Amino acid sequence: MTKPRQGPLMPGEPVQLTDPKGRSHLITLRAGASFHTHRGMLSHDDIIGGPDGNVIRSQGGTPYVVFRPLLADFTLAAKRGAAVVYPKDAAQIVAFADVFPGARVLEAGAGSGALSCWLLRAVGEQGTLVSFERRPDFAEIARRNVEQFFGGPPPSWQLVTGEFGADSDGLADFDRVVLDMLAPWDCVEAVASVLAPGGLACCYVATTTQLSRIVETLRGHGGFDEPAAWESLTRGWHVEGLAVRPQHRMVGHTGFLVTARRLAPGVVPPPRRRRPAKGAQEEDPRGVRGDGSLPRGVRGDGSLPRGVRGDGSLPRGVRGDGSPREEEREDH
Repeated sequence: MTKPRQGPLMPGEPVQLTDPKGRSHLITLRAGASFHTHRGMLSHDDIIGGPDGNVIRSQGGTPYVVFRPLLADFTLAAKRGAAVVYPKDAAQIVAFADVFPGARVLEAGAGSGALSCWLLRAVGEQGTLVSFERRPDFAEIARRNVEQFFGGPPPSWQLVTGEFGADSDGLADFDRVVLDMLAPWDCVEAVASVLAPGGLACCYVATTTQLSRIVETLRGHGGFDEPAAWESLTRGWHVEGLAVRPQHRMVGHTGFLVTARRLAPGVVPPPRRRRPAKGAQEEDPRGVRGDGSLPRGVRGDGSLPRGVRGDGSLPRGVRGDGSPREEEREDH
């Protein structure tokens, strides 16, 4: 894997051009080529051989700052097939999935290659990243983007065109599995089979229904510790002299993240003591709640004492065992 580039800008490198209004353009340098804007033409030859952080002017006189793009800039500006994982979410995946140098990572859903770039930098030259992408057109876009950013094919990367689960034979002992797909719950069994004990699964989903289903599937599998779920929101600030305020625009919801640790084979996770909100779990027809508890006055066999209503409530003056209170007895 190529190291961060320094020195003069060379043909074949991506560079980012930023105008005085903060508008950025990503281009790949080619000798003799030109980049056209409404502010005039910029010649690639004026950029090639110059330093990183240079300023050049268009034919119309507009200055442009020239930088080698940061990975966050590159992933947002590169050509897309599938939607990319935003930098704020990629950073959370690298941090909270604990992707470390030398790790063996499996990625299902390479998309446009944005997250692949982040994972490859995190695992380093001694690590391994195996990326699955079921669509050949997306796989080709991901390959081009990754190779463009790293300046060639990273030796630690293997891109597989096919579905994870169907093509996962021979894969084992991965430290991390990252799922970025429409139905990650379909792959939970395959994830469990390839993860090493103590390994971590991380899922990136867009909707609350997906979030609920993948969390409940991980819980129901029995081979994972209690999942954690969250999202992150990023808000920039306008700072101009004494005018300091939040920006009017922000990167709000982009996706939810779910992580869960793989338990050792044969280990059963201890039951979590949680108190669900009323109606959060489906109730048993006999009145048994989703957490296994019984409504007030309901016997363990599901029958109701005399005078107890079907919802477990008691008529006025009736005890929990169904007998009337003293003040409600009739005098004979």
